Amino acid sequence: MVTRIARHGYPASINPETDIDTAGGLDSLAETVEWVLERIERSELAREEALDTALTFADARCEVDPDAEQFETWEAWVTAMQLGSAWFRMATASGADTVTCRIKEKERFLPATGPQPHINASSWLTAFYLALICRENERLTELARVPISLLRESGATFDEYIYSWVETLQRFWLGQEGVSDHLVAAVDGTDQDSAQHVDQELMNFLLSPPIILFYRYLRGDHAQFNEALVDAVKWHKSYWAAEDDRAINSDGFVALAPLAIACLARDKGFPIELESEYLPKALLEYAWAGEIQT
Repeated sequence: MVTRIARHGYPASINPETDIDTAGGLDSLAETVEWVLERIERSELAREEALDTALTFADARCEVDPDAEQFETWEAWVTAMQLGSAWFRMATASGADTVTCRIKEKERFLPATGPQPHINASSWLTAFYLALICRENERLTELARVPISLLRESGATFDEYIYSWVETLQRFWLGQEGVSDHLVAAVDGTDQDSAQHVDQELMNFLLSPPIILFYRYLRGDHAQFNEALVDAVKWHKSYWAAEDDRAINSDGFVALAPLAIACLARDKGFPIELESEYLPKALLEYAWAGEIQT
């Protein structure tokens, strides 16, 4: 049986027809992405803002195109994926002053940076999820080889669970031993007694469900995986619908981590028994395969 979870609407205090200029907002975001891309080779600020800006635009595209059926939406997701990958190529480059990264149909020559505050465990997860959604196997392998030590050197403060979660995904993708041990450590690290640097609501509703979902994927039980997927998307909806400021935030329009793991499962032959705008259909089904040279 297929479960249907509709995306949350705008809060009652907001009338989308008068209070929100969706088209104007998209145009503005598109211009910001272009501003970043035009300056990314020479501007440190543009490089720092690149991934968040591109992902915000990709999420916003899914407000007006919830199934991601339009080419512009796929292009936005690919651009975000390329920028996420570029961050870690810059950080891990050795023996060269620049790295070459293809971003939005153009080769960009970006500086080798080494560790940076914005190139951290959280942004690694974002980059990895985007590469899973875009089925970028070579980029996934590159990301899986990013040293955990480099992520720690960013200076960003995280609870220890996140490094166990990153290492779980890295070892899984590279076919290495120790996946289960690191996954158990990640799960244990998300409980209230262990997690000290993140709000428990955020942990319970957004950060820990993808870890449980991945556990269900590894177990190979299709029914339990779909139950966990439904739970993850329900909690995603509950979090973003809980407050007016969240409800209008484009970050909540797509359930990034559950979508990424659902893509992984679907490609492995799992039936996905959930329909939701939080999991845009064309992204889930990789409907745009081969349309953009990445």
